[in-house]
Amino acid sequence: MQLSVADKKELLRIARVSIASALSNRAGERSGHVAASLKEHCGAFVTLHLHGELRGCIGYIEARFPLHETIEEAAVKAALEDPRFLPLTAEEFELLEIEISVLSPLQKVSNVDEIEVGKHGLVMDGGYTRGLLLPQVATEYGWGRDQFLSQTCRKAGLPADAWKKKGVTIYSFTSDVFSEVEMFRKAH
Repeated sequence: MQLSVADKKELLRIARVSIASALSNRAGERSGHVAASLKEHCGAFVTLHLHGELRGCIGYIEARFPLHETIEEAAVKAALEDPRFLPLTAEEFELLEIEISVLSPLQKVSNVDEIEVGKHGLVMDGGYTRGLLLPQVATEYGWGRDQFLSQTCRKAGLPADAWKKKGVTIYSFTSDVFSEVEMFRKAH
C-alpha cells in the first residue's frame, strides 16, 4: 500500500483525536470523507512515545478493518490498554509522540538468511502463541539477525531458540513507519 504524505498526516490526526476522545470519555470525531487508500484493509500498529521512551504499542498483524478504523482502535488501546503500562493520563497526552507502522501482508520465511534487519519485521508463530516485533525494534536495540529472531521468540512466550525448531513458523513483513515528529519536520 502506497500512502501519500496527506494520508499519513490524516492517520496521525485520527490517532491523536481518538486518544483525546477516549481520555475525555466522549465519542471520537469521525471524518466525513476518508480517502480510498485509508479504507483499504491492512495490518497496522500505533506506537506511543513519551520523552523518547516507549509508552504503549498495540496493533493488528493482519487486516481486519479498514486502515483508518484500525488506527482509531489501536491508538486508543495503545494509550489505555497496553498491559505493560498504566493508562495514559491527560497530562502525558500533551507530551505524547505518535508513530504509526502500516504493515505489508505476512510472508512465510523459508530461509532466515532472507531476513534483513531494519527492513523486515518478524512474527513468530508457535501454533498456540504468536509474537511480533516491528522492523525498527531490531535497529533501535542494535540486534543482529539471530538476536532479532530470539527476541521475537521471547515476545511470543517461546524459548529463545524456538526459531530453529520444527513446529514454529516464521513470517516477515515490511512496514511504512511515520511519526508526528517526522511529518512535522517534513512540513518545515
